[in-house]
Amino acid sequence: MRVTDYKELRVYRLAFESAMEIFDLTKRFPSEEKFSLTDQIRRSSRSVCTNIAEAWRKRRYEAAFVSKLSDSDGEAAETEVHLDFALRCGYLTAERHAILRDHYDHICGQLTKMMNDSASWCGVGCELREMPAEYFVEPLERDERQERKASERESVEASQREPVSYKRSQRSNAPRSPRSRSRKQP
Repeated sequence: MRVTDYKELRVYRLAFESAMEIFDLTKRFPSEEKFSLTDQIRRSSRSVCTNIAEAWRKRRYEAAFVSKLSDSDGEAAETEVHLDFALRCGYLTAERHAILRDHYDHICGQLTKMMNDSASWCGVGCELREMPAEYFVEPLERDERQERKASERESVEASQREPVSYKRSQRSNAPRSPRSRSRKQP
C-alpha cells in the first residue's frame, strides 16, 4: 500500500486517537492540575501528531524527516511520563493507564522503525514533485507581448503629454514651530 498522506499512517492515526482519549480523560482531572499536568499531557500528546505531520512534509530531506520523527518520539516518551504521574496521583485507573502506555509504546516502536528505514520514505523514490498551480499565468505569445508593450508605451506617452496641475493646500492657522520661524522664506 502506497501512503499518499500522513493521515493514512497507522502511527499517526493511533497517536491522534490516543491524544483525543487523553483529552477526554483530562477533563476529569482536578482543577488544580489545569495549568500543570493537564496542560502538559495534552500538549505532548498532540505534539506527537504534529511532528509526524511535519516529518511527512520534510521527506524531501532525509535528515529533516528523521529529526522531526525523533521529536515526535521524544514527545511520545514525555506523554508516557505524564501518564505515569496521572496514575500515581490517582487521576487514571491502572487499566486505562496500561492501555495508553501500550499505545505509546507501540507509537514509539513505529516511529523508530520509520527512522531506521528513512531511506525508503525519503529520497528519489519518494521525491515530492510540485504540480503547476492553477493560478499561474500562462506565458503570453510573442504577438500578445508586443501588443501589451505598445499599449503600455502609448499610455505612458499620453500621461507625459497631459499637463499636470497640483492643487495648492491652504495654510493652517496653527502656530508655527520655533524651528520653522527661524527659516528664511525665499
